[in-house]
Amino acid sequence: MKEIICKLLIIGSGPGGYVCAIRAGQLGIDAVIVEAARPGGTCLTVGCIPSKALIHVSEQFFDAKRMAAGKNAAGITVQQPAIDFGKAVSWKDGIVGKLSSGVTTLLQKSTVKIVHGTATFRDGKTVEVDTELGLQLVRAETIVIATGSEPVELADIPFGGIVISSSDALALREVPQKLVVIGGGYIGLELGTAFAKLGSEVSIVEATAQLLPQYDADLVRPVARRLADLGVRVMTSTKATRVSEGALIVSTAEGREEQLDADRILVAVGRKPRASAAGLDELDLDRSGPFIRIDDRCRTSMRGVYAIGDVTGEPMLAHRAMAQGEMVAEIVAGRKRAWDKRCIPAICFTDPEIISAGLTPGEARSQGYDIEIGQFPFSANGRALTMQSEEGFVRVVARRDTNLILGLHAVGQGVSELSAAFALAIEMGARLEDIAGTIHAHPTRSEAFHEAALKALGHALHI
Repeated sequence: MKEIICKLLIIGSGPGGYVCAIRAGQLGIDAVIVEAARPGGTCLTVGCIPSKALIHVSEQFFDAKRMAAGKNAAGITVQQPAIDFGKAVSWKDGIVGKLSSGVTTLLQKSTVKIVHGTATFRDGKTVEVDTELGLQLVRAETIVIATGSEPVELADIPFGGIVISSSDALALREVPQKLVVIGGGYIGLELGTAFAKLGSEVSIVEATAQLLPQYDADLVRPVARRLADLGVRVMTSTKATRVSEGALIVSTAEGREEQLDADRILVAVGRKPRASAAGLDELDLDRSGPFIRIDDRCRTSMRGVYAIGDVTGEPMLAHRAMAQGEMVAEIVAGRKRAWDKRCIPAICFTDPEIISAGLTPGEARSQGYDIEIGQFPFSANGRALTMQSEEGFVRVVARRDTNLILGLHAVGQGVSELSAAFALAIEMGARLEDIAGTIHAHPTRSEAFHEAALKALGHALHI
């Protein structure tokens, strides 16, 4: 059996793992990364990137159909469009391949050794890797667990046949005529909306009383209206019970049983950590529910073993994993770092998009803050009007006594690009006066951020 000895071993090359490895290499650390699949992890290969590519295709196709139907207010008309979905999927796969190859190149540039295979812990310092060329032993001073997460499977509706996961949905070679989505969270709504624009008859089944239950109702309302405009059937307070002969059987809020015919049934009820992967059950690691428990330096209960990303808990976001990975590499290099984030922005790439950074009004009040809220609608924003997308708003939540910004939220087309400004404002401890005193370029959507701060101060200019 071949043996490798290194200072740092990282298991998993998702956003957290590969960033940790690259930064370690930059700092001169002898690093090895183990990956069973393609570099990039779930986000790059079967999640964030391919789903956004599919959303882009669906939006372009839907806009072309509206133009062909004479529904473009700017007077643009085209002939009836058609889509070669197989070609679209190949384009999407090409992007994934390019980015995955880019990750490999970056790892090599940072002199990180890549071992392709499945890792299994022997002990807290030794990992056995099953590669195409046989077993390989890796011994390391420090190990980082970055095994990620996977789709949750329902016990009564297992994957297989017409029942698919989000990863399966992104690998379809044709658009399903009838698609039923179980789960009204961000994954279900992003994919459901995309397929509705591509021509699928979509139904969404959500067990709770509201779509996107992690967001407050004001942010969700424009998304719900858009789903209705797209002809998507939304069933809240409804439980999926079983699959029967090409249909999903559900129990509605009124207690009656209903059958939803489907070519595909997408189960999108969340993700679970791969906390049992790589023989992790054999290690004596403290757990926090299904997750690996970590401290503010991502250290586990076992000395010399760190954990980052989805395997460590919510929020399961790629940018959280990246930040943790960079921090751990620097800690291993001897630098003083700790996890002290005021906010981690979350984005839902629905139509319209949603951003949430920091505390919502309800969360702020529950923590005892007396708050001031400023909200500015895109219907009063020139850039939004010229883009025919005035749905939504920007909202700022601030302490009434000091004007310190506690939360920033937005819903609207393209608002995901405001997330960096939102996060920076909260991380820097900005007050309403800081935003109000910053000149925002005109005409841009970012002016709504400026105006929301002015409104909270009592003197919005354009409403």
